[in-house]
Amino acid sequence: MIVWNGIERVPADVSPVVATVGNFDGVHRGHGAILEATVSAARRRGTLSVLVTFEPHPLSVVDPERRPRLLMTRRQKLLALEATGLEAVLILAFGPEMAALDGEEFFLRTLGTRLPLAAVHVGESFRFGRGRAGDLTFLKRIGATAGIEVVGVPPVTVDGAVVSSSAIRSLVEGGDVERARLMLGRPFAVTGLIVRGAGRGKSLQFPTANLGFENELLPRPGVYVTETSVLALRVPSVTNVGLRPTFDGSALSVETHLIDFEDDLYGERAEVLFLARIRDEQRFAGPSELSDQIARDRAAAVAFFHNLELRSR
Repeated sequence: MIVWNGIERVPADVSPVVATVGNFDGVHRGHGAILEATVSAARRRGTLSVLVTFEPHPLSVVDPERRPRLLMTRRQKLLALEATGLEAVLILAFGPEMAALDGEEFFLRTLGTRLPLAAVHVGESFRFGRGRAGDLTFLKRIGATAGIEVVGVPPVTVDGAVVSSSAIRSLVEGGDVERARLMLGRPFAVTGLIVRGAGRGKSLQFPTANLGFENELLPRPGVYVTETSVLALRVPSVTNVGLRPTFDGSALSVETHLIDFEDDLYGERAEVLFLARIRDEQRFAGPSELSDQIARDRAAAVAFFHNLELRSR
C-alpha cells in the first residue's frame, strides 16, 4: 500500500482514482463496508483505490475540547487499512486553512488539482466542508458538475446499533471489549514496546510484560482475558489495566501475564488484543492475597481459551 504524506507527494501523472474520504479511526466494520465498495469499484475500473484522511484529527483544530482519544495508533491504522486491499492512502495536514474550505473548494480545487477523481464512495451520513455543512446530497451535486460518480454506502449495524468510532470508543472506555470486538470486526488492541517494570509479577510467581503503550485510549481499568501478539506468535494472556492500588501506584499501566510463556521480551514490540473482561481492578491486603487472585484470573483466562477451542471444533 502506498502512503502519500501530503498532496504534493501524489504523482503528477496519476490516473483518475476511486476514493473515499474520512478519519477512519478504528477501521471498523462500517469503514470496512465503505473500503470494500471503494476497492471493488477501483478494480472494476482498473485504477487505484485511495483513502483521503487527515492528521491531526479535525476536531483538534475546530473544537479541541471535543477532540476524541483515538482508537488506533497511526501504525495500527495503516496496517488495518492495508489488510482491506486498499492501494493508497493520502494523508492531508489538517489546519485552519483546510477547516475554512467549503465542500466544493475541498473536492475540486484542493483534491482535484492533484488527485483526479473518477468516483467517490462515502458513508450515507458523511459530512464535510466548513462547519460540516456538506452532506451526501451536496456531494452528489458536486460530482454531477465535475463528472465524478458519487456513491453512498449504507451503515453497518450490530444488534440494531449503528457501528461508529464514537460508539466503539464508549464501549472500550466502559470496559465492554466483547461488544467493541463485534463492532470492530476484530479485538480492540493496544500496542507498544515491552519495558522494564518493578518486577513484582515475578515475585508473585506470575511474571508480567509491562507494555509501554502508545495508544491514546485504553480500556476501563480492570483485568481482561487477552491475546498477546509478540515475536510473530499469538500467546494467550491475562492483562491488568490500571494503577496497581495494592502497591499504591499512581501511573496507569498495562501489565500482561503470558500463559505458559517464559521468553525474555524486553525491548520487543507487542500488541495486546482484548477479548473479555474478568473483573474490576481492586486493592488487596498484600502480595499474598493479590497472588491468589491472579491465580484465579489466570484460571479464568485458561477456561476462556479452552471454551473458545471447543466452540471452534
